[in-house]
Order: sequence, then C-alpha cells, then structure tokens
Amino acid sequence: MKQVVRSDILDIAQYEKARNEFRSRIIALKKRRRVAVGPMVSLVFENHDTVLSQIQEMMRAERIVDDAAIGYEIDTYNQLLPEYNELAATMLIELKDVASIREEITKFHGMNTGEATFIQIGDERLPGIFAAGQSDERRISAVQYVRFRFSDAQREAFVKGIKEVKLVIDHQNYKYSALIDGELRKELASDFAF
Repeated sequence: MKQVVRSDILDIAQYEKARNEFRSRIIALKKRRRVAVGPMVSLVFENHDTVLSQIQEMMRAERIVDDAAIGYEIDTYNQLLPEYNELAATMLIELKDVASIREEITKFHGMNTGEATFIQIGDERLPGIFAAGQSDERRISAVQYVRFRFSDAQREAFVKGIKEVKLVIDHQNYKYSALIDGELRKELASDFAF
C-alpha cells in the first residue's frame, strides 16, 4: 500500500482551510472500513487516507511545523499501514462506563493474541499479529494495532469472494464474530491492489 509521504501533508494553515471537507470524507471512509465484533469491540482497517488523516490531526493538535517532527509522525503512522498480502487495523475496545473502565478492561487481557483474534476464510484461520507494547502481564490498552497476513490463495479467495470471511474474537470473556462481506469486503479488497 502506498505510504504517506511529505508531499501528501498540508501545512497547518492549508489543513485548517480544508479540514471540514477532509474530515467529512475520512469519517465516511472509516465508516465503510469499520466492523463491529460484538457490542464492545470494533476494528477500523487502515489505509493511506486514514493514516494521512491521523497525521494531519496530530500536526494540528500538537501544532507541529518542524520538518523533522513531521517526518517522525509520518514514519510512526506509516507503521499502521498493511504490507503486501496484509490487512491492518486499529482495534478499539469501547467501554462506555467511565467509572468502571479500569476494572472492565482487565477482562479483555489476552484478546490481543492470534489465538483469540483472527480472520477466518472458509476453514482457514489467519491469526492477528498485534503490535508490541500494548499490554503487559496485568493490563491491556483499549487501542490495539493488528495485522492479518494472507497467502496468495487466501488473498484471492478474499478478493474474489470465493469463501465466507469472518472476523472472530474467541476469548474466554468475549466471544463474537462478524462477517466481512458486501461493501466492507469490497472496500478491504482494494487494499490488496499494490
């Protein structure tokens, strides 16, 4: 997938002028790329534009104008993009009750493993490969970064709609799955076009 490069980035003044239209487009894009897996977990599959949006918003919020700092943000966020034969997503554990977040989040510990979170294509499992540093022995972050690696045959089955595809979370405290079909599948299939 095409990475974000410096020439993609608007300076803060340019971004402020274009922000409302840009954000509206990105919100619609993320809606097409989002899948809820049960009532408390969703995944937003990242692409060039979703990552560009995060960089632009970070620059705006932090008032980043230095070229080296902008380069750092580009390098950091580009790590969220899928590589060849991959889908990459930000997984969000969405807990509503602020008072019990610390207690409730511990129930999700261990969800960020390939055994618990995977894509299933027909009878085949593609384990989630989670970024390091998002949990330890006691805690788990409510935001996780995950990749799913496909073989050529699995990619073809996904793109051509040959087999049913599900996103599965099979954790002791959270067991849900969601079909990846229709517009979502079509949208994600475009990620394999390099």
